[in-house]
Amino acid sequence: MRKAIWFTVSAALPVVCFGLTAQEAAAQGVGSGAVTQASAAESAATPPKSETGDPSKLATPAVRPAIADDNNFVIGPEDQIEIFIWADPRIGGTFLVRPDGRISMNLLGEVQAGGRTPAALAGDISEALKAKDLVRRPEVNVKVLQINSKKFSINGEVMKTGAFPLVVPTRIMDALVNAGGFKDFANKKDIVILRGTQRLKFNWNEVVKGKKTDQNVYLEPGDIIIVK
Repeated sequence: MRKAIWFTVSAALPVVCFGLTAQEAAAQGVGSGAVTQASAAESAATPPKSETGDPSKLATPAVRPAIADDNNFVIGPEDQIEIFIWADPRIGGTFLVRPDGRISMNLLGEVQAGGRTPAALAGDISEALKAKDLVRRPEVNVKVLQINSKKFSINGEVMKTGAFPLVVPTRIMDALVNAGGFKDFANKKDIVILRGTQRLKFNWNEVVKGKKTDQNVYLEPGDIIIVK
C-alpha cells in the first residue's frame, strides 16, 4: 500500500513547518509538496450485531483515524522513503530502511532513519549537511513512499491468510472481516492473537452479539491472529 507524506526543513526557517494551512505555507515559502494529514475522529461504536455471524452481513466499520499523520508516524525497517535535497539532488534518492534502521546516503554515509518521524529525519539530514559544510542553507524533503514496517498477520481457517498492512487503527473484528471471513470448520470461539509473549483470546460469537466487546482490541504491529 502506497502512502506519501512530505516534510520540508529549511535552515532559513526557525522551526520545522507542518500542520500549516495552504495560505500559511505559501507565506513561509514551504514547497507545495509539503502536506499534512489530519486524523479523523475515532469511532468507539459497539461492534455490529449479527445473529448469523456472517461477516458479509456486518455493517461497514466506522472511519478511524490514520496512523501516519504529520506528528507521530515513525519510520521503521523495510519502509521505503525518498529524500530530496534541493541544493544538490545527487545527495538524496530513494532508500529502503534496513533492519538496523539505517540508510546510506551519498556524502553523508550512514544515517539513522528508523525510529525517527519524517520531519525529524529531515531535520537530522539538514544539520548533517551544515555540519559537513556540504550545503550552507539546506532544504530537505522526506517522503514516505511505502509503509512496510506496520503490519499484522492472519493464519489458519480464514479465506485470506498472510500479512496485512496496518496503516490505520484496526480492531480484531475488522481484520477478520477484511480477511474474507471464516472457512466452514473454523473455531470462532477460540481465536488467539499472539503479541510478543502475550496470548490474547478472542471469541467472535460473543463479540458479534455485543457481548464482552472489550476483547475486540486494536491490533499492534507484529500481531499474529490464529484461527483454528
